[in-house]
Amino acid sequence: MGDDRVLQGRRAALLTKHGKERVIAPALEKATGCRVVVHSSYDTDLYGTFTLETARPGSQLETARLKAKKAMELLDTDLGVASEGSFGPHPGNPFIPWNRELVLLIDDASRLEVCGEYAGPETNYGQLAAGDWEEAEAFAEKAGFPGHFLIVSPHTEKAAFVKGISSWEKLREAFLWGTARSADGCALVQTDMRAHANPTRMANIKRAAEDLARRIAQKCPQCRAMGFAVVSCQRGLPCAWCGLPTHEVKAKVSTCQNCGFTRETPAGREHADPAWCSFCNP
Repeated sequence: MGDDRVLQGRRAALLTKHGKERVIAPALEKATGCRVVVHSSYDTDLYGTFTLETARPGSQLETARLKAKKAMELLDTDLGVASEGSFGPHPGNPFIPWNRELVLLIDDASRLEVCGEYAGPETNYGQLAAGDWEEAEAFAEKAGFPGHFLIVSPHTEKAAFVKGISSWEKLREAFLWGTARSADGCALVQTDMRAHANPTRMANIKRAAEDLARRIAQKCPQCRAMGFAVVSCQRGLPCAWCGLPTHEVKAKVSTCQNCGFTRETPAGREHADPAWCSFCNP
């Protein structure tokens, strides 16, 4: 289990119909020596859609786990990998869109999971209720269309969609359909966030896959199992002025899934900026 070559030569099952293997396989295969095998005919929309026709069956991590397990079942392997993304507002600023991507590896042979992550504002995620073509056209240009695909639906009828729109002709056709069908005369134009339809998102999945590769390479100092990673933070870094604890991180805690070994790593500074002290700067 602590062997650096524990994944060498093994088949890692991936469930995707949107070409995610193009960015996941290179990072994972280079880091581990495994071979990513793809099942592309299973309908992954069963695990949720960004347009919300189908709800996600659990949290982002739980859904990635379900996908990996299904891939392992369908391809008869004990090693699986899955990707799951989410979009919404920035955690601290609701006006900034935010993308979080997870790429999860499950190794049933060693009973370990390792998860790579990317989170950031690099996304074209957005939508607009447009009543005239010029509005829709401006939104499309800002979203990077036609390189990034779009979705159109009647604004007042959210159950009907035209997805994967990748040409101006098709966009105008869908826009006219949406406005004619909507009670308020507006079409809802939104970015298509599926990986094959969104190069920016695909690049973020690649970043998450590269983070997974780095985490796999992080071995437990005690048993050498892969995935020795930060699992929590200790807050309470003392203020540089008054010495009272602040909410700033004092140490990061890494834990091994295999043997339970834990290590605390200091934050790299002894005191917090008084600006973050609730006593000095209430």
